[in-house]
Amino acid sequence: MILPRTLRPVVGLFIAFLLALGVPVVASAAPENVRVVTYDAGQSAEFRDAVDAGAKVWNDNVQNVKFEPANGGAADVVVLADDGWPRTEMRGLGEGTVWMGRQAVNEGHDTIRIAAHELGHILGLPDNRTGVCEDLMSGASAGPTCTNSKPNPDEIAEVERNFADGVRMAPRLFTEDVLALR
Repeated sequence: MILPRTLRPVVGLFIAFLLALGVPVVASAAPENVRVVTYDAGQSAEFRDAVDAGAKVWNDNVQNVKFEPANGGAADVVVLADDGWPRTEMRGLGEGTVWMGRQAVNEGHDTIRIAAHELGHILGLPDNRTGVCEDLMSGASAGPTCTNSKPNPDEIAEVERNFADGVRMAPRLFTEDVLALR
């Protein structure tokens, strides 16, 4: 559907208002340059379903980038399981390695929140240790009772900007300073 030029700003503001309220908005067409980020969760052991759910969280909340499982060949993101703390090595925007660490799970942290948080790093988001559960990138600082896996409007907007603008990001290792959280 093509909107008259005079209605476009009104419709745009209405959609922004709905998104700010957390109402899912389905567009009739995807953005022209949706970046697909493939991921391989084949080595994520018991976290496979959580990784898929974390990818779905992002797919349900952003439009400029989509996570898709890799179908053979190299993946942009490899997800592993280990006994340490969850962490992400971002090699560039949309590329890297995620470790789903069992230490956080053993301390009671939600696996889907962990997966969505670590995938947020792949999308260019830094840690933001606010201690607020509604902030996905607050990570473990929100405590083990926090199960929110949905990014907040600011986090969504930053990811949308990163992928709309083709931001270049330097490689970085995101780790949680577990001792500082206690």
